[in-house]
Amino acid sequence: MSRDDVSRRRVMSLAGKGLGLALLGAGAWGCGPEDESGGGGATREPGGGGNKDTFTTPPAGTGPRALWQAPAANDSLAGDDALAVVGDLVIVSGDPLVARDLATGKEVWSRKGVTTPGAALLLGSGTLYLASAEYDGNVVGLDPATGKETWRSRLGSQYAQPRPIAVDDDHIYVTGGILDKDFRTPDNVVAAIDTSSGKVAWREQRDHGTEETGITAAAIGGRLVYTDFRENLTVRDTRTGRQLWTKKIGRSNNRKFAVHDDLVIVADGRRLRAFGLADGKERWSLASEEFSRFNDPAVLDGVLYASDSTHGLWAADPATGKRIWHNTDLLDVAYPWQFAKVGGTLYGATEFDENGGIHAFDAASGKLRWTYNDGSGDIQKWYLTARGKRLAALHAKKLTALPAV
Repeated sequence: MSRDDVSRRRVMSLAGKGLGLALLGAGAWGCGPEDESGGGGATREPGGGGNKDTFTTPPAGTGPRALWQAPAANDSLAGDDALAVVGDLVIVSGDPLVARDLATGKEVWSRKGVTTPGAALLLGSGTLYLASAEYDGNVVGLDPATGKETWRSRLGSQYAQPRPIAVDDDHIYVTGGILDKDFRTPDNVVAAIDTSSGKVAWREQRDHGTEETGITAAAIGGRLVYTDFRENLTVRDTRTGRQLWTKKIGRSNNRKFAVHDDLVIVADGRRLRAFGLADGKERWSLASEEFSRFNDPAVLDGVLYASDSTHGLWAADPATGKRIWHNTDLLDVAYPWQFAKVGGTLYGATEFDENGGIHAFDAASGKLRWTYNDGSGDIQKWYLTARGKRLAALHAKKLTALPAV
C-alpha cells in the first residue's frame, strides 16, 4: 500500500467520526473516542504523603493512579509556558500564582496580583520573570523558591506594557509597543534588559506592521529566535540585537519550535523544516502524509518528535530530518501537542479533546502504552512537564502529579 493510500484511508476513517471537514480545512482537533486503555483511577489529596520515587507500575494498557491533585487558577491564556518545574516545586501561571511541592502537592507559596493574566513562566539564572500586574511598564523577577520579588526593571515610559518573551543567563527579552502622540502603538520594539544591572542592553524597532502579540521565542547559543502571527521566523544576535535574518514561512503553527545544535526546526503545514541559525538557509525538510499538517515539534534526548493532524506520531533525527519511526495506529487517540521524556517513555499532552489527556508512548517505537484522563470532560488543553520520576499535568483548573512509569 502506498503512502498516499494510507493517508487517504486515515482521512476517511477520521471523516467517518465527523472529522472530515476539519481535516480538509484547518486540520483535525483530535476528537476521536477515548482510548480503551486509558483511565486514571482514584486520586490523592495534596499532602497525602508519597514522597518516595518508588511507584507500582500498572498493568499493560492501564494509566497510573494520580499521586495527588490540587486546584489551579490557570486562566488558559499563558500559551505554552503555563506550567514550570523548578527544583522540587511546580508553579502554575494564574492569579494567584502558586507553587506546590511536586512530591506531596502541598502549597509552598502563593502570590495574588503579582502579574498580568496569561503571563508566561520564564525562568533564567534562578529567577522567574514576569510582567508587572500594575501595568506600569515594569518587569519583575521572583525567587521561585519563595515567591518573593528580587528584581525589577522597565523598558521605558515611551513604551506600552512590555511582554517578556524569552530569557537566558544574561538578558530578559521583551517586546513593547511604541507609544505615538495619540497613545497608540502602530510599531513595536524587541529589547534586551540586562539581568544583572536591570539596564536596557539594546532595543531594536521591528518592521512596520508586525505585531507584538502572538510571539513564541527562545534564547539559546547567542541567538534570539522568534516567530509571530505574521508567520515570520526571525533570528537576532543576543549581544547586540542585530537582526541576522528573517523569512516568511508558509504556515507556521505560531507556537513552539525546536532548536537543536545550529538548527531551528519549525512546523510549516505539511512539512517540518530546519534552518541554519547562522544564515537561515534551509538544511532539510520532512513531509507528512497527504491532507495532514505537523503540530509543534520538540527535541528530547537528541530525537525530534512531532504529531500530525491525522493523528500520526513521528520521530526523526533532528540533524538530518531522517525518519526514525512513524506510528499510524493512533486514529482513535487524541494527538499530543506538548512532550516530555523520562527514561524510555515519551509522554504527550493533548488539546481540545474531552477524551484526551496524558499519553505514554514507547520512545523506541512510538507504540502507545497508556492514557491518563482526569474524567472531567473538559476540552481545554493539557500541559505537561517532568522532573525526576514525576510528571506534572495541568488541565483546566486542576493540577495532577503522575508517576513516570
